[in-house]
Amino acid sequence: MDKQTEFKPYIPASKVTPELTFTSIFMGILLAVIFGAANAYLGLRVGMTVSASIPAAVISMGVIRVIMRKNSILESNIVQTIGSAGESLAAGAIFTLPALFLWAKDGVMDKPGIVEITLIAVLGGLLGVFFMVPLRNALIVKEHGTLPYPEGKACAEVLLAGEEGGANAGTVFAGMGFAALFKFIIDGLKLVWGEITFSVKGFAGAIGTQIYPAVASVGFICGPRISSYMFSGGVLAWLVIIPLLVFGGNADVVAAYNEGGASGIWGSYIRYIGAGALAAGGIISLIKSLPLIVKTFVGALKSMKSSGNGSGLRTEKDVPMIIVLVAIAILTLLVWLVPAIPVSLLGAIIVVIFGFFFATVSSRMVGIVGSSNNPVSGMAIATLLFATIILKVTGNSGAELMRSAIAIGSIICIVAAISGDTSQDLKTGYILGSTPMKQQIGEVVGVVASALAIGGTLYLLDSAWGFGSAEIAAPQATLMKMIVEGVSSGDLPWNLVFIGVFIAIVVEVLKIPVLPFAIGVYLPVHLNACIMVGGLLRLVFDKIKDADKREKATSNGILFCSGMIAGEGLVGILLALLAVFGVDKAIDLSGYIDLPTAVQNILSIVVFALVIGSVALFSLKKKKNGKN
Repeated sequence: MDKQTEFKPYIPASKVTPELTFTSIFMGILLAVIFGAANAYLGLRVGMTVSASIPAAVISMGVIRVIMRKNSILESNIVQTIGSAGESLAAGAIFTLPALFLWAKDGVMDKPGIVEITLIAVLGGLLGVFFMVPLRNALIVKEHGTLPYPEGKACAEVLLAGEEGGANAGTVFAGMGFAALFKFIIDGLKLVWGEITFSVKGFAGAIGTQIYPAVASVGFICGPRISSYMFSGGVLAWLVIIPLLVFGGNADVVAAYNEGGASGIWGSYIRYIGAGALAAGGIISLIKSLPLIVKTFVGALKSMKSSGNGSGLRTEKDVPMIIVLVAIAILTLLVWLVPAIPVSLLGAIIVVIFGFFFATVSSRMVGIVGSSNNPVSGMAIATLLFATIILKVTGNSGAELMRSAIAIGSIICIVAAISGDTSQDLKTGYILGSTPMKQQIGEVVGVVASALAIGGTLYLLDSAWGFGSAEIAAPQATLMKMIVEGVSSGDLPWNLVFIGVFIAIVVEVLKIPVLPFAIGVYLPVHLNACIMVGGLLRLVFDKIKDADKREKATSNGILFCSGMIAGEGLVGILLALLAVFGVDKAIDLSGYIDLPTAVQNILSIVVFALVIGSVALFSLKKKKNGKN
């Protein structure tokens, strides 16, 4: 017997239980919009997003099993399937689409319309779902014992541990509440500074930290290793490169330093070095994956011949292949023919070829290394380079070329992100005994719901603070903008970019993960330091000797931090809304506080200690009488 026939899901194929119900669809859409908006805000701040599958799973278990008194694990699985689509679509969108807003700010072109953003997100998301359908049999079923799909397996374990669903959901909601309170105090009422900076007289470098719950939560979830790589990149940029640039005595550099300090050098010079390191890191990760990419793609093409509805069992029913092929054909035509999407027939062909290729790559990669290590940025960079060169060779130029290249890159980026998410969700469903076709329909619902919300979210954040600002730096989208500009016009400070490229090569030679290090070079050191504090707290928990206590503390901490990311993201959206309508000044109390800098720094440190203390408190809490 092979592994496929030996495996028995939790709910057998012969048993039919509620899955795609009004409750699961409604809750899934709500979570897709919430986690999509929260991750959009987070990604635009720090250049990274976090998986929403497990928080969505525990919330659904808490509501369906505990509050509604329903024992329906497959219904909860549909909730997390729909809900997690929002986070993945947001990740694909924010890595690329804000570049159009940045060009509009530079006067190169008009702002993209909400309809354009929504259509790009919908088409990219749906292509990602449908490309994954013929791959399910090859990657999820036939390689069940080979590809672990870490997030998918973890999500299944969370759902199977349904007895604790209510308590775990409470941990997520507590994180949301604490972060919402802290964020409102810091950025709403502005009672304390959100950032602390320390510098030494006569030394051009600077160090400091932000005190935001979501940023520290990223460090806790990613762990000490990734956090340390990011922090190391920040230290290199702010305590080595910036002082070297100023020490060199170049008049422009000195003028930028005199005007804005170390932050002025970072904005004018370091970001280009970081962009070069990020681009090189993305390409390096793609090159290293080439053998696996080729093997996966060839295997997927072979498996498509045998894909179908198998023996007719409920657990083997996918969306029929004829519907999949017709849907892909229609979506491709829409990419070409819809006037709001600036993509030609050649661009649509690039979308389909690169889309299916990278959907295959993404689905396989997340099966091995997990969604967090999926090189979506590298895929987007490769697509943008290829698409921009092809468009330029075929006579396109100027704003038309740039807009079309970003549209193509956006669709491919969303395809890759959604394909990875869909494969993790299908793995969860395979373990639990879900009906694949109902999960695939759920993915479609989640994509459409979050796509309808992402355009408004991007417009709101841009109107409130503007992409590229200190509040929402949009690092990945700024990088994509630089790449397209560099290929189309050649007008880039290439010396700085190549410094970043060679830094990335050195880091790779030293066998240090390039992408987190490059993100650390690109982002402000204050943000990296906040992430490092979260990573250090996770390191303390990882040192707990008792295995059960260690696992419980880490699990609680991740759930609490996931809630904090969602809570801060939602308040960030609320504050953006207040800023657009001018209400933010009415609640700003900073004008009534006139304290010395040292006292303000101490207040910020106290608030930051409370943030970290809340994570520790909820991570190490003990049960009483079976309840938290």
